[in-house]
Amino acid sequence: MAAPPTASRRGLISALMLVAAVCVAVVALVVLLPAARSDPYTRSTLQLSGSGERGEQLFLINCAGCHGIAAQGLVGPNLHGVNSRKNNRQLIQQVVSGRTPPMPRFQPEPQAMADLLAYLHTLT
Repeated sequence: MAAPPTASRRGLISALMLVAAVCVAVVALVVLLPAARSDPYTRSTLQLSGSGERGEQLFLINCAGCHGIAAQGLVGPNLHGVNSRKNNRQLIQQVVSGRTPPMPRFQPEPQAMADLLAYLHTLT
């Protein structure tokens, strides 16, 4: 028969439970904080399913002047394989921010942005 836990064992068990709770809280923050931090535009865009065909039309009207009709790069960079270099959140921020001159700020409706993302994923 096992001996009843002593005060020091109870203290150790309590400390281990506290450490486990802190670890769970840290993991939750690491997983949940980035999602909570994203802006409503990005969240709503990522919830939509895009059409590559509509995205291509949007690209030809708004982006081909700098990125080329086939997205091969002119003033702007070649976009083939861009989805292997940037995730969808990064692509959205790149398009809407205008942080990389001479690229202008461009924020289409969320469905149009989802369509543009779908098209960019076709560029291998």
